[in-house]
Formats: sequence, structure tokens, C-alpha cells
Amino acid sequence: MSAETGLDRRLLAIASVVILGAIMSILDTTIVNVAIRTLARDFHSPLSTIQWVSTGYMLALAIVIPITGWASDRFGTKRLYMTSIALFLAGSALSGAAWSAESLIVFRVLQGLGGGMIMPVAMTILTRASGPQRVGRVMSVIGVPMLLGPVFGPVLGGWLVDDFSWRWIFYVNLPIGALALPLAWRILDADSPQPAQRLDLLGLALLSPGLAGLVYGLAETSSTGGVGSARALIGLVAGAALVVAFALHARRASSPLLDLRLFEQRAFAAGAATTFLLGAALFGAMILLPLYYQVVRGESALSAGLLTAPQGLGAALAMPLSGRLTDRGGAGRVVLAGLALVLIGTFAYTQLDQGSSYALLAVSLLVRGMGIGATMMPAMSAAYQTLDQASIARASSMLNIVSRIGGSIGTALLAVVLEQRLRAAVPGSHGGLGEAAGAHAGPLVAGAFATTFWWAFAMTAAAYFPAWLLPRIRRGPDAGAAERLRDAISVEG
Repeated sequence: MSAETGLDRRLLAIASVVILGAIMSILDTTIVNVAIRTLARDFHSPLSTIQWVSTGYMLALAIVIPITGWASDRFGTKRLYMTSIALFLAGSALSGAAWSAESLIVFRVLQGLGGGMIMPVAMTILTRASGPQRVGRVMSVIGVPMLLGPVFGPVLGGWLVDDFSWRWIFYVNLPIGALALPLAWRILDADSPQPAQRLDLLGLALLSPGLAGLVYGLAETSSTGGVGSARALIGLVAGAALVVAFALHARRASSPLLDLRLFEQRAFAAGAATTFLLGAALFGAMILLPLYYQVVRGESALSAGLLTAPQGLGAALAMPLSGRLTDRGGAGRVVLAGLALVLIGTFAYTQLDQGSSYALLAVSLLVRGMGIGATMMPAMSAAYQTLDQASIARASSMLNIVSRIGGSIGTALLAVVLEQRLRAAVPGSHGGLGEAAGAHAGPLVAGAFATTFWWAFAMTAAAYFPAWLLPRIRRGPDAGAAERLRDAISVEG
């Protein structure tokens, strides 16, 4: 096998360095969810506050994506890759040493700023090193941690929380990063910075606080008396105003932070809307699943992690098959079928009670995961079908941002709904997870989770409307496996 088509020693070494960074970034998307109840208890914080540990991380991921391309050109990919790992490690170390919920949230945002750059820069490094003949094979190598991360992340997190401390879900990144940094310095080729365009600082200044304001206002609706409360209203109105201002600016700017003109293409707009709603339903439900097993069923963090692993397993099984089906029959058909599986898998959780069958819930979660694996990647792939080659990079950034913003909003929304339901189910508990568990009101608390899962069900059902507009034609041979795998990897579970 020639060096041009085979995976030579040098290329495998580069891929190994990239995989180390990918493992840290991917695991931290799911590893924290099993620790939410422990964090709420240790910091004496309500769910509406502690959910920012996940929401703040995802918002940081979304915020940093649009500047990654500019930073790669400005500073070089090797330098930026090492900087992003160092920033991620600093955030991990500080998160592990956090002394309050507020400090942990701030450090998680710092961690997210580094983690959000790791994967895009890693993909650029691999694409340049492999060339067009080998990129598909290399992407399949780096796809392994992406497929396994959602399976092992909750299990690893549960084990660390039970047998060590919640702090180790962050400290576990330090030895991996300590290995990745010197290897990156030694193995990766240095590249010369080539500034291409100026960073849209005004767009960044409008969009970042705008998104944070919207999610903050949404979260405050639970703890401050509803949408009409002052803090919730200020957050929602200010956030919406800044996002609208960004949209107006982006339409006029020559090099905007995000190219909103992409939404003029029907396929892209449909793919983005589907991805947004799926991201909200997926990540929102991921904070509920371990909490149900811990709060209602009294399971340990490790057991909760094992019980939620079937979702990641289902996604890993379905993702390769969905890529082939997308090429053969068009993304639209695959997405509609995948959404049906997600709805079927979610329905069992809308019927939760104190004694729901673990076997039924596990099978339902496996089906839900298969639906997610058959939906997210084809929806993102379909969005590219009507775009020209020059728009692909901007579209990829936009779709990843949309997915993470959806995840942030979904997490905040379902946390708010669950806290409100717990307040109603257990009067005097103030929506606290510890109080709910100790109130001997198991059926009522289980009902609060069931009601909240109806919201995840509704968000998934709403995705059918944009999904009907996705192309249902067969993709051409040019859109090969490399693009599909890149899209899937960018979802991170």
C-alpha cells in the first residue's frame, strides 16, 4: 500500500495526538451529568443554578467556534491546538478546585472556551496532514472516541463520583492533557500564521452576551417567580435585543462572525432548524436521565451512568448505517425515520413512575439513541446539499453553533420545568433535589420527571416540521464519508 493511500507511521502519530485532545473534549460533554445531584447537594444549590455547570460549558463551546477559523489563520494550527488544550486543562484544574457553585460555573466556561476549539482545529490538522486520498480513513480513526464517548462518559463519571469525588471528573483530564501537550509539541508540524481577514469584534460583542442573556433569563424564570419577574425579564429582553442587533449587523457586514445569508437556502435552514430542536431535546434530556435514577430510584452515580449508557450505544450502532442510507436514499427520509425512533424511545420516559421497569427503560433508551444516531448527522449533511464549496466551512461552523445553542436552551428549559414540577409535587422543597428525594413522595416526584420528559417529546415532535423540508434525493458521489464523519464528530455525542 502506497504512502499516498495508506496510513503511514507519521500520519498515525498525528492522529494519536489529535485523539488525545478529542477524548478530553468529548468526555466532558457527558461526564458531568451524573454529578449534577452531588454538586447540588454539596453546594446547597437549586437545579436552576447548578444546571449552569452544563449550560455554561455548552454556551462557551458555541461562542468560541466562529473565532476558531480566524484564530487558526492568525496564530497557526499547532500553536492554537496547544493553546486550546492548555486552556482546557486550566479550566479543568480550576473546576476541580471550585469552592462554590458560582466559581465552578465560571471555571466550566473557561474549560468550554478551550474545549470548543480542540475539535475544529484537530480536524483542520488531520485534513491537511492526510490529503484527499486518505482523509476518509483518518476521520474513521478519530471517529472512534466520538462514538464511544457518550457510552463511557456517564459510566466513568459515575465511578469517579462514587469512589473518589466529583472533583475527579475534572482532574481526570490532567494526565491526558499532560501527555497530549508534549506530544503535540514534538509531533505536529509548525505552520506559519497566514492572517486572512479581520475578526468581527462587534459581532462577537453582540452575539456572546445576547445568547448568555437569553439562557440566563430562561433559567431565572424558575427561581424568581416566572417570566414576569424582573431578573428573568431583563435577561430575556436584553438577550433578545442583542441577538437582533447582531442579526442586523451580520446582514450588513462584509465579513460577519456568522453568515446569516446561509439561511436563505431552504435545505440549510431546514437542516439548521432540525439540528437546533434535536440538540435541545438531546442535551436537555441528558440532564434528566441520571437525575431520575438517582433522585427517584435511589441509585448511585455509577449505576445511573450505566443505566444511561444505552443511549450512547444506540447512537454508535446507528450512525455508520445512517450515513450509508443517507447516500442511497437521501437525508430527508432517514431523518424522518430517525425522529420516529427518538419519539418512541422518549415516550417510555413520559410514563415514568416509582417502579418503572429498568429493562423497558434501557430498551427505550437504546431505541432513542439509535434515533439520534440516525437523525443528527443526516440532518447536518442535508444542509450542505445546495451550498457551493466556498460556503461549506461557514455552514459547518453555523450548524455546530446552532446545535450547541439548542443544547444550552434545552438544558436550561428542562431544568426549569423539572424544578417547577418538583416545587409543585413536594411543597416546601423549593425544587431542591435533596429535599425531593427525602420527602417520601416518590410517585409525585416520578410524576414531575414524567411531565418534564413530555417537553423533550414535544421538542422532538416539533423537529418534524423542518425535517419535512429536507432534501429527499440521493446525494452525489462527491459528498463522501469524510464529510459525513466530520459532521458526526462535530456533534460530540
